[in-house]
Amino acid sequence: MYDPHDSERSHSPPAKRPITEVQAGSSESFKRVKIEHEEPEKTLHSTEHESPSDTPAADMKRGKRDAAGWAKSRRGKAKDTKHKGRRRGTRGQDKDAEKEGEEQGPRAPRLPKKQSALLIGFCGTGCNGMQIQPDVRTIEGVLFDALVRAGAVSSDNADDPVKVNLGRAARTDAGVHAAGNLVSMKLITAIPGVEDWVARVNEELPPEIRVWGSVRVQNSFNARMSCDSRKYTYFFPSYLLIPPKPGSGFQRAYEQHAQSMQGVVPLDASAHPFWSAPESHSSSSMDDLVRERSWSISADQGRSNFHNFTVGREFGDRSNQRHMWKIEVYGDTEWISVLFHGQSFMLHQRKMMSALILSCRTDTPSQVIDELYGPRMVMVPKMPALGLLLEYPIFDSYNKKVTSINEKLEPSHPDHRPEIDFEKHRESIDAFKQTFIYDNMRCIEDRDGVFDAWVRSIDTYGGDDLLYLNPKGIIPAAAVIKKGDKRDNPFKEKRKFDLTSFPDKQGTPAVEDDKETESKLNKSRLEDMEG
Repeated sequence: MYDPHDSERSHSPPAKRPITEVQAGSSESFKRVKIEHEEPEKTLHSTEHESPSDTPAADMKRGKRDAAGWAKSRRGKAKDTKHKGRRRGTRGQDKDAEKEGEEQGPRAPRLPKKQSALLIGFCGTGCNGMQIQPDVRTIEGVLFDALVRAGAVSSDNADDPVKVNLGRAARTDAGVHAAGNLVSMKLITAIPGVEDWVARVNEELPPEIRVWGSVRVQNSFNARMSCDSRKYTYFFPSYLLIPPKPGSGFQRAYEQHAQSMQGVVPLDASAHPFWSAPESHSSSSMDDLVRERSWSISADQGRSNFHNFTVGREFGDRSNQRHMWKIEVYGDTEWISVLFHGQSFMLHQRKMMSALILSCRTDTPSQVIDELYGPRMVMVPKMPALGLLLEYPIFDSYNKKVTSINEKLEPSHPDHRPEIDFEKHRESIDAFKQTFIYDNMRCIEDRDGVFDAWVRSIDTYGGDDLLYLNPKGIIPAAAVIKKGDKRDNPFKEKRKFDLTSFPDKQGTPAVEDDKETESKLNKSRLEDMEG
């Protein structure tokens, strides 16, 4: 064995400080000696002593030994601060992980965590979207803090949601609302002294964010990947379907382009009942807004034959004749809702709704939608965020899987997993939607005229970017956007339409510039932002 006195006679690197450690069950003659070297690059010229490692070549490959096989010294090298302060998965075994200079009190007992899915709903007003972000208010940030205060997340995991494997089924943009969404994470569901922990979490949440319920899910459950599809609804005032105002910049550009197209009859906006009224000839924008809010899509009143609005009746059946006395619109402004049900939705899905509304109000053929699916890139403005609502995500595949497993198990079995079903909470969800979403939308629109301001930003634009809205529904070359090419008079969107709250109500959340934000996004980041 190696003798510490032999090191003085050998050509090994000079020893700074010998440290002897006696291994359990060994005699004094079997002491293991560590040598800290000041000059690890020196090599041994003598081979009469046993190597300090039984496999020096393997250790040298790993970078743990110098050329002679001795342990390398870190003297003079910079400290490794990369993982300073970070846990490495141990449960208190490494005392160096404790905060330096601070005395730790007695640790709280560790409570078991279970992979759980929280069914939630929220009004997005005043929040910078769903996903946790540093230094801004988000839905997940508020929810996670409430879970910590309620005891569903331990103090050890309170500093980082990644520790509890936080995930969400759908990511919503700033200000967007959700009647139903789902977040999954490992939670403490048996909190000492708390009978109903979901109710306890709701006590810590503001009224505009609610937890509808909790579902114990499989340990492999991933909120985003397990979700089959999502349902969104977009609400907008019906006056957006009124054609552009005669004489506006958009109408002039539209007519000029339509005249260059042969065999088409361009839309005559002045013939529309709204603009043909005498009071519209010299009206101001405020006058137009007042009239728009009282306008509604025409509906026939009086006696009509309703055979196409029922089943099993022929046209000549006299019982089809019904008299419609009155059709009333709820509120001062008529609203329209459009439901989108899809597998997933990309960032800025409000552009889809914009394409539908703009093509309808300009009488553009539906062919333009097929054109927009093609390779040519054009500018499609985003609709205001105010009207977008996530109804709920759907987990049919996961439900079928757990149902199949549950057939062989009793409900009390530890492997039994219930289905994810928002309909169980329908009554609470509908009441929440009316108070915190529908009423909120109407209040902000009545006060600030968000949709009117958006459509006026369209009508005042007189450039080429929107020329694909034409009587043929064909994208002209002038409207195509080419990367790297500078365009004359490009359409510029206003950031305020990405908000659902304004300075005189709950403050305005910060909104990054679109071009600046999108330039920072890579493919994986864009996928994470889909919902």
